[in-house]
Amino acid sequence: MRVAVGADHAGFETKQVIVRHLESLGHTVLDLGTDSTAPVDYPDFSAAVARAVLEDRADRAVLTCGSGVGASVAANKFAGIRAGLCHDCYSAHQGVEHDNMNILVLGSRVIGLELAKDLVSAFLAATFSGEERHCRRLAKIAAFETQPAP
Repeated sequence: MRVAVGADHAGFETKQVIVRHLESLGHTVLDLGTDSTAPVDYPDFSAAVARAVLEDRADRAVLTCGSGVGASVAANKFAGIRAGLCHDCYSAHQGVEHDNMNILVLGSRVIGLELAKDLVSAFLAATFSGEERHCRRLAKIAAFETQPAP
């Protein structure tokens, strides 16, 4: 699988571990930065990762920042992105199975490195169910992206 990864400075160490983990599993990694712990703005990396998924340069993606909240909020501003902040394995796979989540977001200051690897593995091993009820719900969410704000 082609997996894009991105992080801000707070997520840099976690991103590095995730890149090595993905490579050890045989995935193709598209590392979109950041490349150090020097302070940067998380929206820039969320945007780069979201665009990689939307432009079909990656099948799925993993983002990390300090809490995961900012990266998740930023990524979800892109139509067609379904980024989920997950800190447990159930949510990491269920988000794909029921919600067709295409970006896993992790809080590097919230979880440890071993859990991060487990979450990435659970996320990538999952497949969307395609069940009618899940498709119906996703269609409703997709409609939000085309409706003007009230």
